Amino acid sequence: AAMAVQPVCIGLYCGRTVLSVNGSVETYGDCGVCPRGQRTDENKICRECMGSPDRYDWLYLGFMAMLPLVLHWFFIEWYSGKKSSSALLQHITALFECSIAAIVTLLVSDPVGSLHIHSCKVKKLSDWYTMLYNPSPDYITTVHCTHEAVYPLYTIVFIYYAFCLVLMMLLRPLLVKKVACGLGKSDRFKSIYAALYFFPILTVLQAVGGGLLYYAFPYIILVLSLVTLAVYMSASEVESFKDLLVRKKRLVVLFSHWLLHAYGIISISKLDKLEQDLPLLALVPAPTLFYLLTAKYTEPSRILSEGGNGH
Repeated sequence: AAMAVQPVCIGLYCGRTVLSVNGSVETYGDCGVCPRGQRTDENKICRECMGSPDRYDWLYLGFMAMLPLVLHWFFIEWYSGKKSSSALLQHITALFECSIAAIVTLLVSDPVGSLHIHSCKVKKLSDWYTMLYNPSPDYITTVHCTHEAVYPLYTIVFIYYAFCLVLMMLLRPLLVKKVACGLGKSDRFKSIYAALYFFPILTVLQAVGGGLLYYAFPYIILVLSLVTLAVYMSASEVESFKDLLVRKKRLVVLFSHWLLHAYGIISISKLDKLEQDLPLLALVPAPTLFYLLTAKYTEPSRILSEGGNGH
């Protein structure tokens, strides 16, 4: 399209909106903030986000969608203990809530009614924090050009958390009241109360650290899954393959951690070159094997007894 020569917009994210298009000639407005769903191009013109999220973007959204689900499962397990047989039903309900919330979030995003979403490409970390780059040309007046340059990766997470919270408040209290008979009245709803705490925390985490999480989440997954697996196996006193096979629950926890390991490895490699990246998935069981092979040498009682014998 033909462009009239105009002064270049100041600031990193200020742009001119397209007011009208007459044939190949476009008319632009004043420099300012781009409307939602648009970001500036190389000529500082606001253009609609018509691209699709790439594989890494979807992996990031998957990670942000998994966070509340994993926390739900953790607190359900933590508060149900051994007294209640309702934990499995609550786990399934939490999975149902998060799955429905994810589907509804995609359906209400642009284009509405489709599981496909339009997005703008993330180019650098500053794209997540446009509010920090509002220019002050005379050092007095600030030109506000804050907009979602990474549309919709920033706001779609908030929408998803809102749907998760609403569905949880609609479904879980009824289920817990009916099936959690093994727990006392005060203990029944503790997993729901925990969610009322962690959802605001997750929201603040996304608001402040969304861009940092976007680049760091594969490494966060790997580190956290390794640490939590080691803590769980240590707390459960798992020291051999036989100890793992004694209870099905231990195998479920183990395979869940393996899935997280695989997700982290896939997120880091992005599977750009399948012949190079797929063999990396063979490393998934390695931490577990290392733990089981070395557990007997690091048992505290053995170390203490050997230390005593040495004296």
